Amino acid sequence: MKYDVIVVGAGPAGLMAAIAAKEMGARVALIEKGNKPGRKLGISGGGRCNVTNAKPLPELMENIPGNARFLHSALTRFSNQDIMIFFEGLGIRLKEEDRGRVFPVSDKAATVVKAIVDAVYTSGVDVMLDTPVARLLARDGQITGVRLTRGQTVEAQAIVIATGGCSVPKTGSTGDAYPWVQAFGHTIVAPLVLSQ
Repeated sequence: MKYDVIVVGAGPAGLMAAIAAKEMGARVALIEKGNKPGRKLGISGGGRCNVTNAKPLPELMENIPGNARFLHSALTRFSNQDIMIFFEGLGIRLKEEDRGRVFPVSDKAATVVKAIVDAVYTSGVDVMLDTPVARLLARDGQITGVRLTRGQTVEAQAIVIATGGCSVPKTGSTGDAYPWVQAFGHTIVAPLVLSQ
């Protein structure tokens, strides 16, 4: 199988990346090891899904714990306001609560999950569930695709790794991509795993 873009991981980042690539005219495969896209998104914000914060970007950056500069370039290219426009474009009505926190009017993360997953399927992205990736493939120093644990190869011109970290293992966030990228010489900083 050959695609323009493969997105590995069907959490919020992977779902949004797949939609964005498809909107640009790419032939897109979204590969997810679990049987349900958006699983961790469905429990976010205590089941209400705090989609973003509506504060002006400078104020938002001041309130990010740790190294907010790390997020600066990402948030200037796709801001918290862009996130709200994206979700409203999917038909999700949003509301702002205390300290600028933004939730769906329904107060249900399931509203957000359904809208974004429906958008992926409606856009024509090829979704492969229950399809774990074993490793990345490369030729002449270029990533060319993925090898599935079943042995098949899926090739693409671009690969988006959106597997997340290892923050909530019960939702599938188990740090799968760490060894894949380590195999290509990337350094992994030991992740902090919180007890559950």
